[in-house]
Amino acid sequence: MTKEPKSAVLLIYTGGTIGMKDSGNGLVPFNFDGILEEVPELRKLAFKTDSVTFDPLIDSSDVEPSMWVKLAEIIRDNYDSYDGFVVLHGTDTMAYSASALSFMLEGLSKPVIFTGSQLPVGSLRTDGRENLVSAIEVAAAREENGTASVPEVAIWFDSKLMRGNRTTKVNATAFNAFRSPNLPPLAEAGINIRYNRGIILHPGSGGLRLHTRLDTRVAILKIHPGITEQVARNVLLGDGIRAVILETYGSGNAISKPWFTNIVRESAKRGKILLNVTQCLAGDVDMNLYATGKALKDAGAVSGGDITTEGALAKLFVLMGEHADNEKVKHLLAENMRGEITK
Repeated sequence: MTKEPKSAVLLIYTGGTIGMKDSGNGLVPFNFDGILEEVPELRKLAFKTDSVTFDPLIDSSDVEPSMWVKLAEIIRDNYDSYDGFVVLHGTDTMAYSASALSFMLEGLSKPVIFTGSQLPVGSLRTDGRENLVSAIEVAAAREENGTASVPEVAIWFDSKLMRGNRTTKVNATAFNAFRSPNLPPLAEAGINIRYNRGIILHPGSGGLRLHTRLDTRVAILKIHPGITEQVARNVLLGDGIRAVILETYGSGNAISKPWFTNIVRESAKRGKILLNVTQCLAGDVDMNLYATGKALKDAGAVSGGDITTEGALAKLFVLMGEHADNEKVKHLLAENMRGEITK
């Protein structure tokens, strides 16, 4: 009887709390080549684990698109050698990075699982060990036919696996730091890890393709009581801004004052891409529901549906990098490309 080959997982440590330990003089990163000493629970997993560490390490507050390109290229260069990838990342911008990688990695047939922790792995009550062990288990998991159980970019945190571009950070201190408001978890851990196979995406033909040309000329305007005409004008009509994400109230509503609608209309006339997303954690944009939302639609804004702000930003970066025609980008924004919106 031929023994099934052992799954291989590549850990990519970009920075963040999970990879730190107490040196006696403060927190310092540990060497992931010796990860079995730091997390002996991994010895119980029948997987081969190798590691790559960013140099220098990146505080997640300093994450920039160039880091996403580097991460995508590491995955591409090691794609044929591993069954899955675990990205260890700081929590502050993890949802942005996971969203970006979901759009940058087209045709993904292997898991790319982001995880991190609120406490260092070496701390007594750390959440890091469970997050790391479970993320590796998911990255190595295969179906009976040998294909990956979760060939997606996802975030594992606090016993839940969430689609990366559906996830947002909702708590700065609790272990359940992330939530996926508009999509159930892809998997949950109890005694065993239970997969929600009905919503897990699977790639088409063509193999892995990278999209690393990113156009970052995007601004975010959060609608709020008391917003001034000058602030709206600076963002919506600003030089060097190709697209604006409008974070609106409820189902896509904004103030109804004529000066605001006129600025939105002028911005659209100048060819800018205006994407309407809701400030609410759950629910979606429906610009036909109320008069204020319809006014935005008539002025030239397009609906983001139930996409997160993190997902909207990443989607715009990639689409704008691929297409010079703003009308083409607007058309593609309405398409469900990586499971980021409900259709």
